[in-house]
Amino acid sequence: MTLIALRLIDRDLLPAILELDRLCFGGLWTLEGYEREIDSPNSELVAITLDQTLVGYGCLWSIVDEAHITIVSVRPNYQRQGLGQTLLLALLHSAHQRGLERATLEVRISNQSALNLYQKFGFKVAGRRKAYYEDTGEDALILWRGGLQSPDFSEFLVKWESEVSDRLAQHGWVTTVKSDTVTRKKSFLTYS
Repeated sequence: MTLIALRLIDRDLLPAILELDRLCFGGLWTLEGYEREIDSPNSELVAITLDQTLVGYGCLWSIVDEAHITIVSVRPNYQRQGLGQTLLLALLHSAHQRGLERATLEVRISNQSALNLYQKFGFKVAGRRKAYYEDTGEDALILWRGGLQSPDFSEFLVKWESEVSDRLAQHGWVTTVKSDTVTRKKSFLTYS
């Protein structure tokens, strides 16, 4: 079994983050942009490492009572193995802990695998941004998920944590386990 670590991003990870940003997004954010996110109490940057190698990361902004998910990125050779689900689950867990009521994000209209992931986690299409992506002029779909403070959502987190853990185990990965004060169950969503 290989240990998968979910951790908050610090400055030590920034060179690897920038490299993955270039690989997946063509250089979406700058070093200074990531440094601002690390310093902001309204941002959460989460990384997944396997054997000390960065394989994915995600970011959310806490805006009033909303979690705006800005990035979910996984190295291409690690996609479709549960790591995107792990990142999204960690971000939604964080939004829940922060007391946020809903989550939103934009996704390329052509990115069917990302749309499937978000819909699996209860996101619904709420609108469209015309020509949102500068590189292609492609539209973005605006996705929303409400009810992050409902009792049902807490149950949702527990259910999805179990399913994501099972998915990771299929690939021979185990996660760091710590006590989670929200669900009072064992959770890999407490960052190392």
